Amino acid sequence: MSNPLKKTMVYLGLADEEETYEETAPQPVARKQSAQPAPVEKAAPVTPLHRPAVVRQPAAGPVSEILTVHPKQYRDAQTIAENFREGIPVIINLSQMSDADARRLIDFASGLSLGLYGRIERVTSKVFLLSPENIAVSGDGAIAQADPEGAPFASQ
Repeated sequence: MSNPLKKTMVYLGLADEEETYEETAPQPVARKQSAQPAPVEKAAPVTPLHRPAVVRQPAAGPVSEILTVHPKQYRDAQTIAENFREGIPVIINLSQMSDADARRLIDFASGLSLGLYGRIERVTSKVFLLSPENIAVSGDGAIAQADPEGAPFASQ
């Protein structure tokens, strides 16, 4: 009685000691050599993904437009994204939004600028500038620091 399962069953009264349960290990089967080749499995058809070799970037040239947006709801993010994707710098004034929606919109704008290789800079506590990759923003080199108690979006 070397089988621990058998010992447990006998202990619990579920089996008699006389019964023997022997498990036979599966024996490896020798393969027969046949004259016929093994059947070839057909692979499922694969559709290759065609990705553009170069990501479309807006043409580098003089800035002819800067869009200023005063969003009232989060759904206004679509306007911001469409214009930024076209290479237009966008100024976002969040003074008319609730703090929760404003944070959500800034998270979206941060991801948008990161995904399109642009920059996001805080101008004041509730005004942000999204600048595309081909636009250089000059100034004193630092993002304007607003009053920490009045800035709900201060970076931690």
